[in-house]
Amino acid sequence: MPDRLTPMAAQLAKGLPHDEQNYGFEFKWDGIRAVVYSQGGTIKIQSRNLEDVTRRYPEVRPLSEALGSHEVVLDGELVALDAKGRPSFEQLQQRMGLNSDTEIRRKAREVPVYYMIFDLLYLNGRLLLKEPYRERRARLEELKLAGPAWQTPAYERGQGKVMLEASERGGLEGVMAKRLDSAYEPGRRSPAWLKVKNHQRQELVIAGWLDGQGKRQGLPGALLTGYYDDAGKFIYAGKVGTGFTEKMLEDLQRKMAPLGRSSSPFEGGEKPPTKAHFVEPKLVAEFEFSEWTKAGQLRAPAFKGLRNDKDARAVVREKEVAV
Repeated sequence: MPDRLTPMAAQLAKGLPHDEQNYGFEFKWDGIRAVVYSQGGTIKIQSRNLEDVTRRYPEVRPLSEALGSHEVVLDGELVALDAKGRPSFEQLQQRMGLNSDTEIRRKAREVPVYYMIFDLLYLNGRLLLKEPYRERRARLEELKLAGPAWQTPAYERGQGKVMLEASERGGLEGVMAKRLDSAYEPGRRSPAWLKVKNHQRQELVIAGWLDGQGKRQGLPGALLTGYYDDAGKFIYAGKVGTGFTEKMLEDLQRKMAPLGRSSSPFEGGEKPPTKAHFVEPKLVAEFEFSEWTKAGQLRAPAFKGLRNDKDARAVVREKEVAV
């Protein structure tokens, strides 16, 4: 039974594929990726960067009991819900990175997490990576995994437009389009899987900040962000000054404090502001924005939250593929 599978990733698409009947469509969940390993009544929850996060999500651990004698590897997304019952990455932030058992238990009561299962990679001695998506989904549905903290949301064949419109109405991030004949390719960003978003998002590395003014005096007023290009150079992607609560800014300030440096880490793109405080490019965050400018910066960006499940060196600018 495998114990370290890096999740397969999707390419960002400009729109829905034209040959919709060849795809299965799923809602895109605003959470963090998690691969679950269950064997002999024990369970391991692993993040996309292969960190064992089992302790942090105690409500998901009883899934091993629901699986009984089955030995499985599952792929899915951990999500937290807002007051309207919609997946909220901001809410999920409160559960990420916790190490104290007392704090984990308290937060699990305040902000419960749910595991949305969408793939089956291994079952009872058989590795299913080369099986087509539709076969893996059929085997997954036979397991009937539905419980207090886990669900197996259905997928729809050839219903991309309907699903995308429903995701927009429901305040969801968008949809995933997965070729029905696609194998599972661990660690690869494959054109066989497409993500179609209602709003653009991009993971970026935080590499500095500007002083806050007014109510933000003494706190960061804006973050300086960047990404790595194909040659490995660190490119400036602009500043972000919205989307924060005061608590978020205080948390960011604490995390950036030990990372300070005297010089700019940026190696390309527009020049960052002269009054910036620079930090080592270690922290990864997710941002929502309207478009990329011709100068290669985000237009109207807003902070959505930190991503401690992504290595900073792996952050690149996502490019939309035509379908």
